[in-house]
Amino acid sequence: MQHQSGCRGIWLLPLSLFLSSLGVARTGRSLLSCPTGCLCASNILSCTKRGLSNVPQSLPRYTAFLDLSHNNLTHLRAQWTTIHLIHLQSLFLSHNHLHFISTEAFTPVPGLRYLDLSSNHLKTLDESLFSELKNLEVLLLYSNQIVEVDRSAFDDMVNLQKLYLSQNQIARFPVELVKDRSKLPSLTLLDLSSNKLKLLPTADLQDLPAWMKNGLYLHNNSLSCDCEIQKLFTHWQYRQLSSVTDFQEDLYCMYSKKMYSVFNITTLNCSEFKECAFEAYLGESLIISCDTKQQGMTKEWVTPNNEKVLNEVGNGTVKVLQNGSLQFEHIRVEDQGLYTCYAVGEAFNETLSVEVKVHNFTRHGPHDTLNTAYTTLVGCILSVVLVLIYLYLTPCRCWCRAGERPTSHQGDSLSSSMLSTTPNHDPMAGGGGKDSGFDRRVAFLEPTGPGQGQNGKLKPGNTLPVPEGAKGQRKMSDPESVSSVFSDTPIVV
Repeated sequence: MQHQSGCRGIWLLPLSLFLSSLGVARTGRSLLSCPTGCLCASNILSCTKRGLSNVPQSLPRYTAFLDLSHNNLTHLRAQWTTIHLIHLQSLFLSHNHLHFISTEAFTPVPGLRYLDLSSNHLKTLDESLFSELKNLEVLLLYSNQIVEVDRSAFDDMVNLQKLYLSQNQIARFPVELVKDRSKLPSLTLLDLSSNKLKLLPTADLQDLPAWMKNGLYLHNNSLSCDCEIQKLFTHWQYRQLSSVTDFQEDLYCMYSKKMYSVFNITTLNCSEFKECAFEAYLGESLIISCDTKQQGMTKEWVTPNNEKVLNEVGNGTVKVLQNGSLQFEHIRVEDQGLYTCYAVGEAFNETLSVEVKVHNFTRHGPHDTLNTAYTTLVGCILSVVLVLIYLYLTPCRCWCRAGERPTSHQGDSLSSSMLSTTPNHDPMAGGGGKDSGFDRRVAFLEPTGPGQGQNGKLKPGNTLPVPEGAKGQRKMSDPESVSSVFSDTPIVV
């Protein structure tokens, strides 16, 4: 029996070797394909800490994980590999001396998803440097000497989720990475900590969705203190965003060469932060997003009356959109109040409250009232000006000019006469008193004489009787004489 078992073992050994060689032949792999000095395990190649100044040649085509970290590589040229590594998903190049990377260096690895270039000597990120990496999800560039980031360095990286740029010399915030959501639509983490940032585009950062602000790390930068910086980070702290709550002690700013916490800049006397409400005017449309810290959460809205908001508009004016936002159509005053969003996610749940205020007039109502008031004021001023022009700038008649006599109208109606409103030209007449120079009388003309007709009118052929003592005293006509029609009404003369 022992002899039979020994023979069986002898036969099993060649069989196992044959099967293993058959498996290697089927996959196209060979023990001899592993580069010298590297460790190979399945589709993993580790060439770390080998003092390499160049990338090993003849890398296996099936390589999916390549570690070249902790070496002496200085350049990554377009021909760093002679074959296309279409299966490569992770490439580690950290802790080398890289200071140059060709824009065509990543053409042979189109399926790359993880790239580690940290702890090198890179100073600039050139135009379209990573544009070939359309499937890349994580890019590590921290602990370099990066000073300038080209605005198109990360173009076409539609799947990039995490970008680490900390511990560099970046002085300009790359706002194009976050402002244009079509540039990096999948980006959820951007680490810009420990750089040389001084100014931040606070307005653009405030408009970002909460799930992106939650992964925007800006600590350990010498920011310039102002009230907008305090307002920005205080709001993030109020929302309990991880980028702030995890590094509160490392968020500071500089003012007059002194360091202050961004949450309490005492020297600037900034106003206290208050969460703003959404305001709308009567009849307008309004959309409010449930701004959660995580994407893909299930959202549900509740009205101020503790009623669930449906996806379709019923008797009211509010509904929930497919993306979880709250929409008001033809908003009413009754719609104002505190609305609550309940979000349920895989990692955690979140509750948000939003206050809505509705003005009891349309947006153009106050402006129309103001325009009417201005129109009325202008009309009044114009009326006053016209009256003043009529009173003071109306040209006088020709006969009121000095030295001219009024034209006599002997052929006119006998019912008119001239009464003088000025004193006689004899300086001794009237006693020479102070007020004798201007004598004003009221005359009622009544038919007392035979020569007068009804209502004091003179009959044709008759003259007005002249009082005694007045004859011969009026020698020249009065330029201020007035023509009046005698009637039963009193006339001031």
